[in-house]
Amino acid sequence: MAKCEICEKGMRTGHRISINRSQVSRRANRTWKPNVKKVKIVDNGTVKSIYICTRCLRSNKVTRAI
Repeated sequence: MAKCEICEKGMRTGHRISINRSQVSRRANRTWKPNVKKVKIVDNGTVKSIYICTRCLRSNKVTRAI
């Protein structure tokens, strides 16, 4: 799985908890994946493609190549 090359955001793991019972007894493993896109950027005058999460892309941490 790709991770953001700007903020190093990657996959997170945790538990999916079943709330059908009164006690929290049933748990299943799950993963949360980041919203990562492959984007062409301008880096020191050269164009290269990197994986970047949409939060970094929205906050203009890089300049996109057109």
